[in-house]
Amino acid sequence: MTKDNDDKSVAYSKTMDVDQPIESKILVESLERAELENRSLSTALQKLEEESAMLRELFNNASQELNNLKKPALLVADVESVYEGKAIIKLPNGNKLFSYISKEIKELHVGETVLVDQKSLNIVERINFRDNAEVEKFIIVQKPQENWKSIGGLRNEIREIKEVIELPLKKPELFEKVGIKPPKGVLLYGPPGTGKTLLAKAVAHSTDATFIEVVGSELVQKFIGEGAKLVKNIFALAREKAPTIVFIDEIDALAATRIETGTSGEREVSRTFMQLLAELDGFKHLDNVKVIGATNRIDILDNAIIRPGRLDRLIEVGLPDEEGRLEILKVHTERMNLQGVKLKEVALRATNFSGAELQAVCTESGYCAIREKRDYVMMNDFLDAIDKVRMEEEEDEQTKLFG
Repeated sequence: MTKDNDDKSVAYSKTMDVDQPIESKILVESLERAELENRSLSTALQKLEEESAMLRELFNNASQELNNLKKPALLVADVESVYEGKAIIKLPNGNKLFSYISKEIKELHVGETVLVDQKSLNIVERINFRDNAEVEKFIIVQKPQENWKSIGGLRNEIREIKEVIELPLKKPELFEKVGIKPPKGVLLYGPPGTGKTLLAKAVAHSTDATFIEVVGSELVQKFIGEGAKLVKNIFALAREKAPTIVFIDEIDALAATRIETGTSGEREVSRTFMQLLAELDGFKHLDNVKVIGATNRIDILDNAIIRPGRLDRLIEVGLPDEEGRLEILKVHTERMNLQGVKLKEVALRATNFSGAELQAVCTESGYCAIREKRDYVMMNDFLDAIDKVRMEEEEDEQTKLFG
């Protein structure tokens, strides 16, 4: 009996020895599969957490933007005087308010810009607002491409503007040796399209000066004092970035002859004009700031703007003569493919044409060639173009006369 039991024990032990490696292998494989599943679940969980964080950030940004949009807008005002916890502020429309200052604002000073709540009209925040920010848009960052060579028929005008604007900026020592002060500015006047703006661009191209371009009508603002403030800021920026050329095109929109009575708008234009006069000949010297004005209507300008000490050099930019028209045509046809074109005859036929009209003639002659499917321009194209431009000019004059 004992022997049989021993035999069974030995047989069972052998069976266990045979099955044990198989079970261990199965367990190992199961463990590896579990580890792979665990890693994949961890990766998926990490991706879900990243997506959840991104969605949470998007939600917070959207929620914050929505809350900001729901907030009422704040008024921008200037501080005129400060008392204990209170201040007198001036709104852009000219109204003055006696407002309380938020406790979060420390040491508010006169002249600073603040934000005002629309309901309570109290000061809630200080902002660092530069006055020059609104006038920096007038600065021409990239130099104009026009140069002296691209201007034809204006030899005397080029010489004069070089003497007044370019020479003092490039060689100021010449004026110091002689003991004179160069003119502060120049006024270019004449019919439309004769090259006044082109001269100003050429000056900007030939010098390393900052070029500020503004149209006279842009200086006329809606609210009282805003136009004068804009003029003041423009010249303050010009002094800061000197040497500077300030070009005021269509200056007659601002500097027309003043009248004793008029509407509130006319009085505001007069205030802006007086600020311009003060900047040209006031206590603050212009130094290396030169002013160029341009107008088609010198007959309506106020005498105060063209007196000595302001825009005292007047340069008439009139219609070119025959020689001038030929020079202008040579400039505009330099890259054109011409065949059998006599520019002298074209210049002779284009009597009383301005530089802009001569440019239009060259462009129109090119269109004539394109219509006939040619890659070159002939003499007849120019003659047809002259007739067309002259006819359009006559129609415009009749429209102005008879409406």
